[in-house]
Amino acid sequence: MKHYATFLLAILFIILSCNNNNKKQSTNTADTAKKTAPTEKTKTVNPPTINILDTISAPKIVVCMSDSSSTMEGVGLKLGKIYAKIGTDFLAKNKLAQFAPIMAWYKTNKAPYFFDAGIPVQKLPTKLPKGMFVKEIKTDSATVAHFFGPYNLLEQGYNAIKERLKEDKKTAEGMPYEIYVGDPIDATGKPIDPYKVRTDIVFPWH
Repeated sequence: MKHYATFLLAILFIILSCNNNNKKQSTNTADTAKKTAPTEKTKTVNPPTINILDTISAPKIVVCMSDSSSTMEGVGLKLGKIYAKIGTDFLAKNKLAQFAPIMAWYKTNKAPYFFDAGIPVQKLPTKLPKGMFVKEIKTDSATVAHFFGPYNLLEQGYNAIKERLKEDKKTAEGMPYEIYVGDPIDATGKPIDPYKVRTDIVFPWH
């Protein structure tokens, strides 16, 4: 199961990587404007691997919190804090076990970003602290994308599912959600190749 402090470090690493890439892109653009070198090589970004299939979603009880951010970097930081707060401050102290990988629902796909994030548990808690609530996932038909690639390319997974639903003449029902199946950092704290890290994007439908 996910280690919450490790996941927060992973989010921070991803944010720093994105920021460094942005800085490198800006520098490269400026350098290119000054001089054109025929031997310059442009770094290419490999496309993600996206495997789409129809399935039946398994029922889950998810302890959640809501938040928002004006930037994707802020989303990453707040996700890490939510998982740490639920996992460490609530589940651990109340001796509740995590039942499945951590999850998130995105209510908007552009800034400002509003989202719910949570951790599935084995049973319904009797009492929740202020700011926490429960989402219950029922057994539903769903189309899922097993996505292997950097988090900043996840939109490609969403677009692939939408195209599949359109081809199959199915209508999405309710909010799609993400399940972070793979851990982006190994036990030693070293980042794992993002193309080996699995994220499931789930679209319930009828």
